[in-house]
Amino acid sequence: MFNLERWQEIFEAIRKNKLRTFLTGLSVASGIFILVILLGIGQGMQNGVQQQFESDATNRISVWTNVTSVEYKGLNPGRRIEMDNRDYDLAVNKNEDNIEYKSGVYSRWGQLTTFKKESGSYRVEGVHGDYQFLENETLVVGRYINQGDVNNYEKHAVIGNQVYLDLFKGKDALGEYIDVAGIKFKVVGVYSDPGGEREETRIFIPISTAQRVYNAGDKLRSLAFTLEKHDSYEDALAASEAFSAQLEADLKTKHTIAPTDDRAVNVNNSLENAKKFYDLNKMIRWFFWGVGICTIIAGVVGVSNIMLIIVKERTKEIGIRKAIGAEPWSIIGMILHESIFVTAIAGFIGLIFSLFLLQIVGPFIEMDYIKNPSVDFSVAITTVIILVIAGAIAGFFPAYRAANIKPIEALRDE
Repeated sequence: MFNLERWQEIFEAIRKNKLRTFLTGLSVASGIFILVILLGIGQGMQNGVQQQFESDATNRISVWTNVTSVEYKGLNPGRRIEMDNRDYDLAVNKNEDNIEYKSGVYSRWGQLTTFKKESGSYRVEGVHGDYQFLENETLVVGRYINQGDVNNYEKHAVIGNQVYLDLFKGKDALGEYIDVAGIKFKVVGVYSDPGGEREETRIFIPISTAQRVYNAGDKLRSLAFTLEKHDSYEDALAASEAFSAQLEADLKTKHTIAPTDDRAVNVNNSLENAKKFYDLNKMIRWFFWGVGICTIIAGVVGVSNIMLIIVKERTKEIGIRKAIGAEPWSIIGMILHESIFVTAIAGFIGLIFSLFLLQIVGPFIEMDYIKNPSVDFSVAITTVIILVIAGAIAGFFPAYRAANIKPIEALRDE
């Protein structure tokens, strides 16, 4: 119930202690401001990580090889391991029921590509048809590489949107022929990639064609897979880890690599990477909460000190109230009202200012691992609850002291 007299008392107490109240309120406001900004940065980091993983399929498993680092079965370290089509077939045949999308990859970097008078240097990748989904690519026009292209060694190419802009300048590209390192390829599609311009400066051709035109035999640079969907993240992660471990073991056995050699075969599991990033981000956000709470506690201590001073200055008034029958809880309520009011007003100022700053500046922040720092409604509600609790804590001890003042001693106070 609204009590005009009580609110008049609160404003009068604040008026008498204007400077101290202002400084204390500033401390509380800065604490809330820092907390919300830090939480916004934490959310921005999560947004950035999500964007990084969106550039490929979220459950992608990629495999590539390097040189051996451990002597094994009489073979010296330093052997370069090269995968081939048989490695791809082994992985596919052994895990056919679990694999969703699959592709071998043969890549060549810095391939001079020309169309009429325009030219550029791009990465060319020989792939299977599923690679579109492994890269999470969207066709702008035309089609992607298909199994018929692979079986017939077709000289077909799917170009990235940036390649299209560089070479065709917005004109129709379908059916046109581009020259890639001296070999003519027919453009059958143009794709876009959520990874942006860097990922759109590639040209995809059939894996069989790439191996033939580059005299690679049956060699592969890498393998890429995604597994069938699972009902829960935990099940998907477990299946992904098991598949990765088995694939690594099979490749080491086939190529006579020591089981302890951690350099010869590299398996990148995007689900495992995502879990590591999200766990790290969770720890960072908890750290931000800790820093913000500690800052708020400093403000709470200041409010508590202010309230102790107010109680000291109003000792005689409190004694008169108790002498005429005021209950201890009414005295406590009076002090708590003042404490919560000061804390809430200062905190709301810090909250509104921080939300306003994130709303204005956040959308313009675009970094590799920080994107659009912001806080959601639940965080705002949580900070409000923290404010109320902080105000109650700040005022409780001064209120308890006020409630225990003996009327006769209070009336003698000068």
